[in-house]
Amino acid sequence: MSWWDRMWQWEDQHRFGVDLTMAALLTVVLVPPSIGLVANQLSDLPAFVVSLSTFGMVVPLAWRRTRPAASVAIVYTCALLHLVARVPMVPTDFVVPFALYSAALHGPRWAHRTAMAGALVGSAVLGGMIGMPYSPGIAVFIAMFAGSLFLVAWAFGLVRRSRREHLEALVDRAQRLEVERDQQAIIATAAERARIAREMHDIVAHSLSVIIAQSDGGRYAAVHDPDAATRALGTIAETGRAALTDMRRLLGVLREAPAPATAGAPGVLPTATADDAPDVRASTATVTPQPSVEDVEQLVAQMRASGMRISHVRLGQPRHLPPGAGLTIYRIAQESLTNILKHAGPDPSVTVMLQWQPTAVALEVSDDGRGASAGTDGLGQGLLGMRERATMFGGTVTAGPRPGGGFRVRATLPTPGAPGEPTTTPAGGSPS
Repeated sequence: MSWWDRMWQWEDQHRFGVDLTMAALLTVVLVPPSIGLVANQLSDLPAFVVSLSTFGMVVPLAWRRTRPAASVAIVYTCALLHLVARVPMVPTDFVVPFALYSAALHGPRWAHRTAMAGALVGSAVLGGMIGMPYSPGIAVFIAMFAGSLFLVAWAFGLVRRSRREHLEALVDRAQRLEVERDQQAIIATAAERARIAREMHDIVAHSLSVIIAQSDGGRYAAVHDPDAATRALGTIAETGRAALTDMRRLLGVLREAPAPATAGAPGVLPTATADDAPDVRASTATVTPQPSVEDVEQLVAQMRASGMRISHVRLGQPRHLPPGAGLTIYRIAQESLTNILKHAGPDPSVTVMLQWQPTAVALEVSDDGRGASAGTDGLGQGLLGMRERATMFGGTVTAGPRPGGGFRVRATLPTPGAPGEPTTTPAGGSPS
């Protein structure tokens, strides 16, 4: 900001002080000679009337910006008294156009329009009182000259007013954009936190549930079936490594400078020494793709390997889903299986059905466990997270006990139909 801009900013912040100083200076400069001229030419006019009317044309300028309508009204009243008393032109008369300018710049619309109309009437009265004793042409000339002077002052005030309002609109728009930018940043941050919270819940809850179930089973099988205990420990290690990889990938977005991706084929670890192994794993974790609907079968196989009696049914022609929708289907299946591990009881039979419809994909996870009789601590967010994920893509999630016992979770996500796909759902299925 230049010194000129700073000066005008300071002047706008101290309006009354600046106007009061200007009015005091004009009083000192213009009032004494004006009173002297009036007293010399109109000796029969009372002195206090002359002084009051003359002061009244200058002093109100101290409120020309804070009280523009009242200021211009007082100035016009004193000028009218001069005309009625046939006071000759004095130096204080030149503040009348300035009062009109101030009203046009700072006053409300009705005030400056009324002030302009009064100025035109006053110009006509001035022309008639001064020019008519000589000739009508001189009266018209004086009226037109005075009216033109007032029109120039009024127009100049309106131009300054328009520019000021334009600048104020730009400043207000900039402030609104800043507020909107901050709000968008807050909304984006909250959405990202919610997304990370959902991902962390799905990763940690599922992995820990599998690890706990395998640990309990391995502890009981260690005495009678060492091979089963060994398989349980292998499942625990594999689940822990997968969860660690997912968490590294998820939390990698929070780092300021993530590790660069390792060159080479996707999913293949480069050759490295033992000292470099931790960094290689961290770099690989940041480029591992997010799970998708195609990984549901792998999830089922993992749960089957951990000892769960689970079957997988596919209906319809599979299609490629957008990454977000595919991840949603996978996470809903993962959370449903996690809930079965925690609440369904010992050795439930589970069915995971993935149905491809012409304009949607449906996932249904059901079991024959405890169902509505299963206990809960009331602190879980699994079902709420499922519904939030599905709602983001225009889908729905329904969950509840099924007839005959057990529990069922069904999620439906809309998806565009594939070209050439039949309009009805195939009747057949392929269990695996």
